[in-house]
Amino acid sequence: MPNLLEPFSYEFFSRGLLAAVLAGGLCGLVGVYVVLRHMSYIGHGLSHSIFGGAVLGYVLHLNFYIAASVWGVLSALLINETVRRRRIGADAAIGIVTTASFALGVAIISHARQFTTNFEAALFGNVLGVSREDLLVVAATALGCGLVVLLAYKPLLFATFDPEVAEVYGVPTAWMDALLALVLAATIVAAMQVLGVTLIAAALVIPAVIARQLTHSFGWMMLLSTTVGALCGAIGIYLSYFFDVASGATVVLVAAGLFVLSGLYADLRRARRQRARAQPRQQGAPAPLD
Repeated sequence: MPNLLEPFSYEFFSRGLLAAVLAGGLCGLVGVYVVLRHMSYIGHGLSHSIFGGAVLGYVLHLNFYIAASVWGVLSALLINETVRRRRIGADAAIGIVTTASFALGVAIISHARQFTTNFEAALFGNVLGVSREDLLVVAATALGCGLVVLLAYKPLLFATFDPEVAEVYGVPTAWMDALLALVLAATIVAAMQVLGVTLIAAALVIPAVIARQLTHSFGWMMLLSTTVGALCGAIGIYLSYFFDVASGATVVLVAAGLFVLSGLYADLRRARRQRARAQPRQQGAPAPLD
């Protein structure tokens, strides 16, 4: 029987656990807007686009986070403007921007014939190799994005559900869209070293979808999604230590398992409501209101 508290005796595990909880919670929070605005493809593409900027920064001898952040902001604004203008199909435009950026990063790496630990972590995640600098970046980003979402809660909510009416009432929807794109870019940059480019999209989408299946309240959805994201980060890192598998992949697999369970629960709850409606009808009484 392994010692269940053994991982906490290692500093790298405690640091990685905290980073995974913060990154998971942050992805869960921002993921609510990603899911409700049908931006899942943008989140997936933006994570690949930022990787190209990180590689370019390496060639120019820039700090990893500075290069990734600048490139992420530019990519987010370009994608957001492309989606708003819709001169061509939004999915096609996003695909061109993001895949071209990702291909640029791959081309630079193949030409230099160097594949550093940082870029391997950026692709596949390496939460147990998170440094103190990485942890501070994740914590600062989580705090900053949380404050932005809190301060712009009502305008973002209005612009998410009814952008046309929101604009009539004076809500600057274009600025709200740009603000959300910047928050999304910051989230992806902070979570790259923890979850990896290939897994960030799942971390953004799955907790929000789980929360959506459990509640119809926007406020509760944000709270549940953030909690589920943080919980998946903690459980995933803990299990990855004992099973000796990739930590980022374990976090996503835990989230996928919770998604299946939440779906089953939602189906059972729906079936129970349908039976409750059917019984009064069979007895000749009016059906209960929802």
